[in-house]
Amino acid sequence: MNITPSSTTPVSIEPAVGCIASAMAIIGNKWTALILRDLFTGPKRFGELERSVGTINPRTLSQRLDDLESHGIITRACFNEVPPRIEYTLTQKGQDLQPVLEQMAIWGTKHASC
Repeated sequence: MNITPSSTTPVSIEPAVGCIASAMAIIGNKWTALILRDLFTGPKRFGELERSVGTINPRTLSQRLDDLESHGIITRACFNEVPPRIEYTLTQKGQDLQPVLEQMAIWGTKHASC
């Protein structure tokens, strides 16, 4: 049996080296996937995210939200009310992450103890 050079060439799932690393730099921080998970159901206020994500420190939540906003994954809407109201919503770029998180959930169901 002959092995042709093409059959020994590794297949990459990245269109260019570094794509996965770039994505992980944005969404790979602790808590970020859970924040995104909760925003897929619609806009959320800070307190709602704080309760739904779990035992996240408010300072950490604020930092993750700022990071996601700076990368264009979420938007922050401020409403001129008393008391002031701020809501976080996924952008289209953020919505595009839904299949990624769905596959993570499938993998977790299959291979992790959840």
